[in-house]
Amino acid sequence: MIFRIAVESDIPRIWTIINQAKAQMYREGKHQWSESYPAVADIERDIASGYGYVLDNGDGVVAYGAVVFDGEPAYDMLDGRWLADVPYVVVHRLAVADEAKRRGVAVRFMSSVEELARDRGVTSFRVDTNYDNFYMLRIFDKLGFIYCGEVRYDSGLRRAYEKLLAPA
Repeated sequence: MIFRIAVESDIPRIWTIINQAKAQMYREGKHQWSESYPAVADIERDIASGYGYVLDNGDGVVAYGAVVFDGEPAYDMLDGRWLADVPYVVVHRLAVADEAKRRGVAVRFMSSVEELARDRGVTSFRVDTNYDNFYMLRIFDKLGFIYCGEVRYDSGLRRAYEKLLAPA
C-alpha cells in the first residue's frame, strides 16, 4: 500500500469512505461524527492545507485521514497531562473503506504517520477519540498510545492519547 498526500481528484472517493464510516457509527449508535461533520468542506480544507493523506492499495484509496503537524488548539486545554511538551503530529478524521476493514488498514495508516513524523524529526504523536469509538481505542492500545486525559470540543469530551516516538 502507498501512503501519500491526498489530491483534489481523491475527494469523491474520500467522501464515499467518510460516509461509509458515518453510516457505521449511526448503525452502532456512536456519537463521534454527525450529519454535518465531517463535511466535504472539511476534506477540501484538509487537502488545500496539505493535511489530507490516503492509503492507496493500487486499485484505489482505501483510507483517509488528516495528518496535522501544526498543533490542535483543543489539546492546549487538556484535562490531564501530556507525556512530553514537544512538537507533535495529530490525526483527525481517520476512516477506512468498508471493503478494507478488519485488514489492518487503520493500523497501517497510523504506522505510516509515525514514520512520516520521525522523518520530520517529530517525536510525539497525539490523538483523541470518543469514549464509544472502540475500534480506535483498540488501535491506540495496540500501537502503544498512553491515555493522557480529556479534551473538549463543541461536540463534547474526547479521550486523549499520546505516543512518544523514537527519533529516526
